[in-house]
Amino acid sequence: MRMIRALLPAVFGIVAFTSTPALAESVTSSVALVEAAASLAPGKYLWEEDAAAGPVSILISIPDQKAYVYRGERLVAVSTVSTGKEGNDTPVGIFTILQKKEMHRSNLYDDAPMPFMQRLTWDGVAIHAGRNPGFPASHGCIRVPASFAKKLFAATEMGATVEITDIAYSGDTPAPRSDAQLTAAANAATTKDLSRFLASRKLSF
Repeated sequence: MRMIRALLPAVFGIVAFTSTPALAESVTSSVALVEAAASLAPGKYLWEEDAAAGPVSILISIPDQKAYVYRGERLVAVSTVSTGKEGNDTPVGIFTILQKKEMHRSNLYDDAPMPFMQRLTWDGVAIHAGRNPGFPASHGCIRVPASFAKKLFAATEMGATVEITDIAYSGDTPAPRSDAQLTAAANAATTKDLSRFLASRKLSF
């Protein structure tokens, strides 16, 4: 899966260089947002109001200790996070939002409050408001600032894609995609390459 993810900038990145002015403007805005977010203090976030339309997806970078929120293909928000501490590591992979509860309490850890909870796994991993010290400190959940958690809760829908990665964010990181979307993109790229190869040999299939 990581290999497929690594190929995606090559598959989708071309759009940024051959795009309409509106898309070019959104790319510039995303870069400015990432640059501004580089100096975010723990517990802080940035959110571009009404910046774009489209479904929300979320990328959580463990080494960055940040969440990157997309609407469609456009990055619209960045927040500091606190992921799982050693021994309670936050799992990496592609998840979907399975459950949303405005006020939830942990079934595992002393009835601890988990406001604006968005469940990613049935064994206890979720995004929720919580203490955000600037380093991994949770039992595996992704803690975010309270006001950010509220905005994110309002913006997402059940089934939205959330990717958790152990790779730092880079400027050409595309919006998270579901397993099915990643597979389709990889297959499409392979088919195009094969088609070009066969065309160069005047063959067809």
